[in-house]
Amino acid sequence: MGVAGPFPGSAGTTGPVMDRDEVDRALGRLGAEHEAIETSLLALQDHAGRRLLEGAELTGVTKDRWASAERSISLLWGYFEAYAAALDAAREVRARRRWPGREELAELTERLRGRSVTVADSAAPDGPQPAGPDRLSEQFTLEELVTRMNELYAASLDTVVTADSVWSALPARIDLLSAELRRTRSLARSVGVRPGEHPSGDDLESITHELTALRAQVVSDPLAFWRPASGRSSAPGGGRPDTERYDRAALALEDVRREIEAVLQVRQDSESRLVRVRDVLSRADRTLVEARAARGEVLAKIAASEVPAVSGPPTALHERLAAAAEYRRHSQWHRLSPLLESLEQEAEDELLRARESLTAVTAPLAVRAELRGRLDAYRAKVARHGLAEDPLLIERYDTARRMLWSAPCDLRAAEQAVLRYQGAAAQALAHRNRAEEP
Repeated sequence: MGVAGPFPGSAGTTGPVMDRDEVDRALGRLGAEHEAIETSLLALQDHAGRRLLEGAELTGVTKDRWASAERSISLLWGYFEAYAAALDAAREVRARRRWPGREELAELTERLRGRSVTVADSAAPDGPQPAGPDRLSEQFTLEELVTRMNELYAASLDTVVTADSVWSALPARIDLLSAELRRTRSLARSVGVRPGEHPSGDDLESITHELTALRAQVVSDPLAFWRPASGRSSAPGGGRPDTERYDRAALALEDVRREIEAVLQVRQDSESRLVRVRDVLSRADRTLVEARAARGEVLAKIAASEVPAVSGPPTALHERLAAAAEYRRHSQWHRLSPLLESLEQEAEDELLRARESLTAVTAPLAVRAELRGRLDAYRAKVARHGLAEDPLLIERYDTARRMLWSAPCDLRAAEQAVLRYQGAAAQALAHRNRAEEP
Protein backbone atom coordinates (compact mmCIF):
# COMPACT_ATOMS: atom_id res chain seq x y z
CA MET A 1 0.00 0.00 0.00
CA GLY A 2 2.95 2.35 0.53
CA VAL A 3 6.65 2.49 -0.33
CA ALA A 4 9.62 4.49 0.88
CA GLY A 5 9.94 7.68 -1.07
CA PRO A 6 13.10 8.34 -3.09
CA PHE A 7 15.76 10.41 -1.40
CA PRO A 8 14.98 14.01 -2.33
CA GLY A 9 18.47 15.36 -1.79
CA SER A 10 20.09 17.38 0.92
CA ALA A 11 18.35 20.53 -0.22
CA GLY A 12 15.14 19.26 1.41
CA THR A 13 16.77 18.59 4.75
CA THR A 14 15.65 20.81 7.62
CA GLY A 15 17.64 21.35 10.77
CA PRO A 16 21.25 20.39 11.45
CA VAL A 17 22.76 17.33 9.86
CA MET A 18 22.99 14.37 12.22
CA ASP A 19 26.41 12.99 13.11
CA ARG A 20 27.29 9.33 12.97
CA ASP A 21 26.39 8.58 16.62
CA GLU A 22 23.04 10.32 16.30
CA VAL A 23 22.30 8.31 13.16
CA ASP A 24 23.19 5.04 14.86
CA ARG A 25 21.08 5.85 17.90
CA ALA A 26 18.13 6.84 15.70
CA LEU A 27 18.43 3.65 13.66
CA GLY A 28 18.53 1.58 16.86
CA ARG A 29 15.48 3.30 18.29
CA LEU A 30 13.53 3.02 15.05
CA GLY A 31 14.57 -0.62 14.73
CA ALA A 32 13.20 -1.32 18.19
CA GLU A 33 9.99 0.47 17.22
CA HIS A 34 9.80 -1.73 14.13
CA GLU A 35 10.12 -4.93 16.18
CA ALA A 36 7.54 -3.76 18.72
CA ILE A 37 5.06 -2.78 16.03
CA GLU A 38 5.55 -6.04 14.17
CA THR A 39 5.02 -8.03 17.37
CA SER A 40 1.86 -6.08 18.14
CA LEU A 41 0.46 -6.49 14.65
CA LEU A 42 1.12 -10.23 14.68
CA ALA A 43 -0.52 -10.52 18.12
CA LEU A 44 -3.54 -8.58 16.83
CA GLN A 45 -3.65 -10.85 13.80
CA ASP A 46 -3.74 -13.93 16.05
CA HIS A 47 -6.05 -12.47 18.72
CA ALA A 48 -8.99 -14.77 19.50
CA GLY A 49 -11.35 -11.82 19.44
CA ARG A 50 -10.27 -10.88 15.94
CA ARG A 51 -10.83 -14.41 14.66
CA LEU A 52 -14.29 -14.43 16.23
CA LEU A 53 -15.14 -11.08 14.68
CA GLU A 54 -14.03 -12.29 11.26
CA GLY A 55 -16.20 -15.42 11.49
CA ALA A 56 -19.31 -13.97 13.12
CA GLU A 57 -22.45 -12.66 11.48
CA LEU A 58 -22.33 -9.20 13.01
CA THR A 59 -25.08 -6.62 13.34
CA GLY A 60 -25.58 -3.12 14.69
CA VAL A 61 -22.76 -1.22 16.37
CA THR A 62 -20.34 -4.11 16.16
CA LYS A 63 -20.81 -4.53 12.42
CA ASP A 64 -20.01 -0.86 11.79
CA ARG A 65 -17.06 -0.70 14.16
CA TRP A 66 -15.55 -3.94 12.92
CA ALA A 67 -15.78 -2.74 9.31
CA SER A 68 -13.88 0.36 10.38
CA ALA A 69 -11.38 -1.71 12.36
CA GLU A 70 -10.75 -4.00 9.37
CA ARG A 71 -9.92 -0.97 7.23
CA SER A 72 -7.63 0.31 9.98
CA ILE A 73 -5.83 -3.03 10.25
CA SER A 74 -5.37 -3.18 6.50
CA LEU A 75 -4.02 0.38 6.54
CA LEU A 76 -1.77 -0.52 9.46
CA TRP A 77 -0.05 -3.24 7.48
CA GLY A 78 0.41 -0.82 4.59
CA TYR A 79 1.94 1.74 6.92
CA PHE A 80 4.14 -0.91 8.47
CA GLU A 81 5.44 -2.06 5.10
CA ALA A 82 6.25 1.54 4.16
CA TYR A 83 7.93 2.06 7.51
CA ALA A 84 9.98 -1.14 7.12
CA ALA A 85 11.00 -0.20 3.58
CA ALA A 86 12.08 3.29 4.69
CA LEU A 87 14.04 1.85 7.62
CA ASP A 88 15.74 -0.71 5.34
CA ALA A 89 16.66 2.05 2.87
CA ALA A 90 18.21 4.11 5.68
CA ARG A 91 20.14 1.07 6.89
CA GLU A 92 21.49 0.47 3.39
CA VAL A 93 22.77 4.04 3.22
CA ARG A 94 24.38 3.65 6.64
CA ALA A 95 26.00 0.36 5.62
CA ARG A 96 27.87 1.88 2.67
CA ARG A 97 30.75 3.16 4.77
CA ARG A 98 31.91 2.73 8.33
CA TRP A 99 32.58 6.46 8.54
CA PRO A 100 29.86 8.13 6.45
CA GLY A 101 30.70 11.41 4.77
CA ARG A 102 28.85 14.71 4.86
CA GLU A 103 26.64 13.82 1.88
CA GLU A 104 25.68 10.45 3.37
CA LEU A 105 24.92 11.99 6.77
CA ALA A 106 22.71 14.57 5.09
CA GLU A 107 20.88 11.81 3.23
CA LEU A 108 20.46 9.82 6.44
CA THR A 109 19.21 12.90 8.27
CA GLU A 110 16.58 13.44 5.60
CA ARG A 111 15.51 9.80 5.67
CA LEU A 112 15.37 9.59 9.46
CA ARG A 113 13.94 13.02 10.29
CA GLY A 114 12.40 14.36 7.11
CA ARG A 115 9.11 13.52 5.41
CA SER A 116 10.74 10.77 3.46
CA VAL A 117 7.96 8.15 3.56
CA THR A 118 5.23 8.45 0.96
CA VAL A 119 2.07 6.39 1.54
CA ALA A 120 -0.75 6.17 -0.99
CA ASP A 121 -4.39 6.47 0.16
CA SER A 122 -3.25 7.29 3.67
CA ALA A 123 -6.41 8.95 4.98
CA ALA A 124 -7.73 7.41 8.19
CA PRO A 125 -10.60 4.94 7.68
CA ASP A 126 -13.19 7.16 9.30
CA GLY A 127 -11.49 10.47 8.71
CA PRO A 128 -11.55 12.92 5.81
CA GLN A 129 -10.86 11.34 2.45
CA PRO A 130 -8.51 12.91 -0.07
CA ALA A 131 -10.23 15.60 -2.11
CA GLY A 132 -9.35 15.68 -5.79
CA PRO A 133 -6.41 14.27 -7.75
CA ASP A 134 -3.79 16.22 -5.80
CA ARG A 135 -4.29 14.17 -2.60
CA LEU A 136 -3.58 10.59 -3.73
CA SER A 137 -0.71 10.15 -1.27
CA GLU A 138 0.68 11.58 1.94
CA GLN A 139 4.20 12.04 3.25
CA PHE A 140 5.32 11.23 6.79
CA THR A 141 8.41 11.28 8.89
CA LEU A 142 9.20 7.94 10.46
CA GLU A 143 8.19 9.35 13.87
CA GLU A 144 4.86 10.61 12.48
CA LEU A 145 4.22 7.23 10.88
CA VAL A 146 4.82 5.49 14.22
CA THR A 147 2.35 7.86 15.89
CA ARG A 148 -0.27 7.22 13.21
CA MET A 149 0.21 3.44 13.49
CA ASN A 150 -0.11 3.60 17.28
CA GLU A 151 -3.40 5.49 16.97
CA LEU A 152 -4.85 3.04 14.47
CA TYR A 153 -3.59 0.08 16.46
CA ALA A 154 -5.14 1.34 19.71
CA ALA A 155 -8.54 1.91 18.06
CA SER A 156 -8.48 -1.48 16.34
CA LEU A 157 -7.32 -3.29 19.47
CA ASP A 158 -10.04 -1.58 21.50
CA THR A 159 -12.70 -2.99 19.17
CA VAL A 160 -11.20 -6.48 19.27
CA VAL A 161 -10.59 -6.56 23.03
CA THR A 162 -14.01 -5.11 23.84
CA ALA A 163 -15.85 -7.64 21.69
CA ASP A 164 -13.77 -10.47 23.11
CA SER A 165 -14.46 -9.33 26.68
CA VAL A 166 -18.22 -9.33 26.11
CA TRP A 167 -18.11 -12.70 24.37
CA SER A 168 -15.98 -14.14 27.17
CA ALA A 169 -18.31 -12.89 29.90
CA LEU A 170 -21.94 -12.78 28.86
CA PRO A 171 -22.70 -15.86 26.70
CA ALA A 172 -21.24 -18.23 29.31
CA ARG A 173 -23.26 -16.57 32.09
CA ILE A 174 -26.39 -16.64 29.94
CA ASP A 175 -25.85 -20.35 29.26
CA LEU A 176 -25.50 -21.08 32.98
CA LEU A 177 -28.65 -19.10 33.70
CA SER A 178 -30.44 -20.93 30.90
CA ALA A 179 -29.45 -24.26 32.47
CA GLU A 180 -30.89 -23.06 35.79
CA LEU A 181 -33.99 -21.93 33.92
CA ARG A 182 -34.44 -25.42 32.44
CA ARG A 183 -34.19 -27.01 35.89
CA THR A 184 -36.71 -24.53 37.27
CA ARG A 185 -39.10 -25.18 34.37
CA SER A 186 -38.87 -28.92 35.04
CA LEU A 187 -39.70 -28.38 38.71
CA ALA A 188 -42.52 -26.03 37.77
CA ARG A 189 -44.12 -28.61 35.48
CA SER A 190 -43.89 -31.23 38.23
CA VAL A 191 -46.10 -29.11 40.48
CA GLY A 192 -48.49 -27.95 37.76
CA VAL A 193 -47.03 -24.47 37.21
CA ARG A 194 -47.54 -23.91 33.48
CA PRO A 195 -47.91 -20.90 31.19
CA GLY A 196 -51.48 -19.68 31.06
CA GLU A 197 -52.36 -21.46 34.31
CA HIS A 198 -50.10 -19.76 36.85
CA PRO A 199 -48.30 -16.36 36.89
CA SER A 200 -44.96 -18.03 37.58
CA GLY A 201 -45.44 -20.19 34.47
CA ASP A 202 -45.95 -17.02 32.42
CA ASP A 203 -42.84 -15.50 34.03
CA LEU A 204 -40.74 -18.53 33.09
CA GLU A 205 -41.95 -18.26 29.50
CA SER A 206 -41.04 -14.56 29.43
CA ILE A 207 -37.57 -15.21 30.91
CA THR A 208 -36.97 -17.96 28.33
CA HIS A 209 -37.75 -15.60 25.45
CA GLU A 210 -35.60 -12.86 27.00
CA LEU A 211 -32.54 -15.09 27.45
CA THR A 212 -32.86 -16.47 23.93
CA ALA A 213 -33.06 -12.98 22.44
CA LEU A 214 -30.31 -11.66 24.72
CA ARG A 215 -27.85 -14.39 23.76
CA ALA A 216 -28.48 -13.90 20.04
CA GLN A 217 -27.94 -10.15 20.37
CA VAL A 218 -24.78 -10.57 22.46
CA VAL A 219 -23.30 -12.94 19.90
CA SER A 220 -24.11 -10.75 16.89
CA ASP A 221 -23.56 -7.31 18.45
CA PRO A 222 -21.27 -7.60 21.50
CA LEU A 223 -20.20 -3.94 21.43
CA ALA A 224 -23.80 -2.92 22.15
CA PHE A 225 -23.30 -4.57 25.55
CA TRP A 226 -20.19 -2.65 26.57
CA ARG A 227 -20.10 0.06 29.21
CA PRO A 228 -16.97 2.24 28.81
CA ALA A 229 -15.04 3.23 31.89
CA SER A 230 -15.91 6.62 33.34
CA GLY A 231 -13.44 9.33 32.41
CA ARG A 232 -10.94 9.13 29.60
CA SER A 233 -8.67 6.14 29.47
CA SER A 234 -6.15 5.43 26.74
CA ALA A 235 -6.04 1.72 27.55
CA PRO A 236 -7.86 -0.43 24.95
CA GLY A 237 -10.90 -2.21 26.32
CA GLY A 238 -11.37 0.16 29.25
CA GLY A 239 -14.76 -0.59 30.79
CA ARG A 240 -16.88 -3.64 31.51
CA PRO A 241 -19.68 -5.70 29.93
CA ASP A 242 -23.16 -4.25 30.41
CA THR A 243 -25.06 -6.96 32.33
CA GLU A 244 -28.22 -5.00 33.13
CA ARG A 245 -30.57 -7.15 31.05
CA TYR A 246 -28.90 -10.34 32.26
CA ASP A 247 -29.17 -9.19 35.88
CA ARG A 248 -32.89 -8.43 35.49
CA ALA A 249 -33.50 -11.90 34.05
CA ALA A 250 -31.48 -13.51 36.85
CA LEU A 251 -33.48 -11.66 39.52
CA ALA A 252 -36.76 -12.57 37.85
CA LEU A 253 -35.73 -16.24 37.71
CA GLU A 254 -34.74 -16.14 41.37
CA ASP A 255 -38.18 -14.80 42.29
CA VAL A 256 -39.85 -17.57 40.29
CA ARG A 257 -37.55 -20.19 41.81
CA ARG A 258 -38.56 -19.10 45.32
CA GLU A 259 -42.21 -19.30 44.30
CA ILE A 260 -41.71 -22.82 42.95
CA GLU A 261 -39.91 -23.84 46.13
CA ALA A 262 -42.85 -22.53 48.12
CA VAL A 263 -45.19 -24.65 46.02
CA LEU A 264 -42.93 -27.68 46.53
CA GLN A 265 -43.01 -27.02 50.25
CA VAL A 266 -46.79 -26.99 50.07
CA ARG A 267 -46.70 -30.43 48.46
CA GLN A 268 -44.61 -31.73 51.34
CA ASP A 269 -46.54 -30.30 54.30
CA SER A 270 -49.99 -29.60 52.85
CA GLU A 271 -51.68 -32.41 54.82
CA SER A 272 -50.48 -31.19 58.21
CA ARG A 273 -51.34 -27.61 57.32
CA LEU A 274 -54.85 -28.58 56.24
CA VAL A 275 -55.30 -30.45 59.52
CA ARG A 276 -54.25 -27.34 61.43
CA VAL A 277 -56.71 -25.17 59.48
CA ARG A 278 -59.53 -27.65 60.20
CA ASP A 279 -58.61 -27.62 63.89
CA VAL A 280 -58.65 -23.82 64.07
CA LEU A 281 -62.00 -23.62 62.31
CA SER A 282 -63.40 -26.31 64.61
CA ARG A 283 -62.31 -24.30 67.64
CA ALA A 284 -63.90 -21.21 66.14
CA ASP A 285 -67.16 -23.12 65.57
CA ARG A 286 -67.18 -24.40 69.18
CA THR A 287 -66.52 -20.91 70.47
CA LEU A 288 -69.43 -19.53 68.46
CA VAL A 289 -71.69 -22.31 69.82
CA GLU A 290 -70.58 -21.35 73.34
CA ALA A 291 -71.22 -17.68 72.56
CA ARG A 292 -74.77 -18.42 71.33
CA ALA A 293 -75.51 -20.48 74.47
CA ALA A 294 -74.08 -17.72 76.65
CA ARG A 295 -76.22 -15.14 74.89
CA GLY A 296 -79.34 -17.10 75.72
CA GLU A 297 -78.24 -17.32 79.34
CA VAL A 298 -77.54 -13.58 79.49
CA LEU A 299 -80.90 -12.70 77.97
CA ALA A 300 -82.58 -14.91 80.61
CA LYS A 301 -80.59 -13.65 83.62
CA ILE A 302 -79.79 -10.03 82.83
CA ALA A 303 -82.44 -7.37 82.25
CA ALA A 304 -82.13 -3.98 80.58
CA SER A 305 -78.83 -4.91 78.89
CA GLU A 306 -77.87 -4.83 75.21
CA VAL A 307 -76.47 -8.21 74.19
CA PRO A 308 -74.80 -8.38 70.73
CA ALA A 309 -75.95 -10.98 68.24
CA VAL A 310 -73.72 -13.98 67.46
CA SER A 311 -73.01 -14.80 63.83
CA GLY A 312 -73.31 -18.24 62.34
CA PRO A 313 -70.43 -20.59 61.42
CA PRO A 314 -68.03 -19.46 58.62
CA THR A 315 -69.66 -21.40 55.78
CA ALA A 316 -67.51 -19.79 53.07
CA LEU A 317 -64.31 -20.77 54.84
CA HIS A 318 -65.47 -24.37 55.15
CA GLU A 319 -66.26 -24.43 51.43
CA ARG A 320 -62.81 -23.08 50.58
CA LEU A 321 -61.25 -25.64 52.90
CA ALA A 322 -63.08 -28.36 50.99
CA ALA A 323 -61.76 -26.89 47.72
CA ALA A 324 -58.22 -26.95 49.15
CA ALA A 325 -58.63 -30.63 50.01
CA GLU A 326 -59.72 -31.28 46.40
CA TYR A 327 -56.66 -29.46 45.06
CA ARG A 328 -54.45 -31.64 47.23
CA ARG A 329 -56.25 -34.79 46.15
CA HIS A 330 -55.66 -33.95 42.47
CA SER A 331 -52.06 -32.68 43.03
CA GLN A 332 -52.91 -29.14 41.94
CA TRP A 333 -50.17 -27.72 44.14
CA HIS A 334 -49.92 -24.38 42.32
CA ARG A 335 -53.59 -23.74 43.13
CA LEU A 336 -53.35 -25.09 46.66
CA SER A 337 -50.35 -22.93 47.63
CA PRO A 338 -51.99 -19.46 47.60
CA LEU A 339 -55.35 -20.83 48.83
CA LEU A 340 -53.75 -22.57 51.80
CA GLU A 341 -51.86 -19.45 52.81
CA SER A 342 -55.03 -17.33 52.82
CA LEU A 343 -57.02 -20.07 54.63
CA GLU A 344 -54.46 -20.20 57.44
CA GLN A 345 -54.69 -16.47 58.04
CA GLU A 346 -58.47 -16.29 57.70
CA ALA A 347 -58.99 -19.27 60.03
CA GLU A 348 -56.94 -17.53 62.72
CA ASP A 349 -58.95 -14.33 62.13
CA GLU A 350 -62.20 -16.31 62.46
CA LEU A 351 -61.12 -17.86 65.77
CA LEU A 352 -60.19 -14.42 67.10
CA ARG A 353 -63.57 -13.03 66.00
CA ALA A 354 -65.39 -15.92 67.73
CA ARG A 355 -63.49 -15.31 70.95
CA GLU A 356 -64.25 -11.59 70.80
CA SER A 357 -67.94 -12.41 70.26
CA LEU A 358 -67.98 -14.70 73.32
CA THR A 359 -66.29 -11.99 75.39
CA ALA A 360 -68.81 -9.36 74.27
CA VAL A 361 -71.81 -11.64 74.93
CA THR A 362 -70.68 -12.65 78.43
CA ALA A 363 -69.71 -9.12 79.50
CA PRO A 364 -72.96 -8.56 81.51
CA LEU A 365 -72.37 -11.79 83.44
CA ALA A 366 -68.84 -10.60 84.18
CA VAL A 367 -70.21 -7.28 85.45
CA ARG A 368 -72.72 -9.10 87.67
CA ALA A 369 -69.96 -11.33 89.06
CA GLU A 370 -67.81 -8.28 89.80
CA LEU A 371 -70.69 -6.57 91.67
CA ARG A 372 -71.37 -9.74 93.70
CA GLY A 373 -67.73 -9.96 94.67
CA ARG A 374 -67.57 -6.31 95.64
CA LEU A 375 -70.75 -6.60 97.77
CA ASP A 376 -69.45 -9.64 99.67
CA ALA A 377 -66.06 -8.01 100.19
CA TYR A 378 -67.62 -4.96 101.87
CA ARG A 379 -69.86 -7.17 104.01
CA ALA A 380 -66.81 -9.06 105.27
CA LYS A 381 -65.06 -5.77 106.01
CA VAL A 382 -67.87 -4.35 108.14
CA ALA A 383 -68.17 -7.70 109.94
CA ARG A 384 -64.50 -7.52 110.93
CA HIS A 385 -65.19 -4.14 112.52
CA GLY A 386 -68.23 -5.40 114.43
CA LEU A 387 -70.85 -3.65 112.31
CA ALA A 388 -72.55 -6.74 110.89
CA GLU A 389 -75.71 -6.11 112.96
CA ASP A 390 -76.12 -2.49 111.91
CA PRO A 391 -79.79 -2.25 110.73
CA LEU A 392 -79.09 0.18 107.89
CA LEU A 393 -76.26 -1.95 106.57
CA ILE A 394 -78.35 -5.11 106.86
CA GLU A 395 -81.19 -3.50 104.94
CA ARG A 396 -79.00 -2.14 102.16
CA TYR A 397 -77.06 -5.40 101.88
CA ASP A 398 -80.24 -7.44 101.57
CA THR A 399 -81.58 -5.06 98.91
CA ALA A 400 -78.40 -5.28 96.81
CA ARG A 401 -78.12 -9.04 97.24
CA ARG A 402 -81.71 -9.63 96.22
CA MET A 403 -81.15 -7.64 93.03
CA LEU A 404 -77.89 -9.44 92.15
CA TRP A 405 -79.15 -12.96 92.88
CA SER A 406 -82.54 -12.62 91.20
CA ALA A 407 -83.34 -13.26 87.54
CA PRO A 408 -83.55 -11.31 85.41
CA CYS A 409 -81.05 -9.00 87.08
CA ASP A 410 -81.25 -5.27 86.43
CA LEU A 411 -77.55 -4.45 86.39
CA ARG A 412 -78.01 -0.70 86.57
CA ALA A 413 -80.30 -0.85 89.61
CA ALA A 414 -78.10 -3.51 91.23
CA GLU A 415 -75.00 -1.39 90.75
CA GLN A 416 -76.72 1.56 92.42
CA ALA A 417 -77.75 -0.67 95.32
CA VAL A 418 -74.16 -1.87 95.75
CA LEU A 419 -72.92 1.73 95.69
CA ARG A 420 -75.48 2.69 98.36
CA TYR A 421 -74.33 -0.19 100.56
CA GLN A 422 -70.69 0.84 100.03
CA GLY A 423 -71.53 4.42 101.03
CA ALA A 424 -73.39 3.37 104.17
CA ALA A 425 -70.56 1.03 105.15
CA ALA A 426 -67.98 3.78 104.68
CA GLN A 427 -69.98 6.19 106.88
CA ALA A 428 -70.46 3.58 109.58
CA LEU A 429 -66.76 2.75 109.63
CA ALA A 430 -65.84 6.44 109.81
CA HIS A 431 -68.26 7.05 112.68
CA ARG A 432 -66.86 4.06 114.59
CA ASN A 433 -63.30 5.29 114.13
CA ARG A 434 -64.18 8.71 115.54
CA ALA A 435 -65.93 7.14 118.52
CA GLU A 436 -62.84 5.08 119.32
CA GLU A 437 -60.56 8.10 119.32
CA PRO A 438 -59.45 9.20 122.87
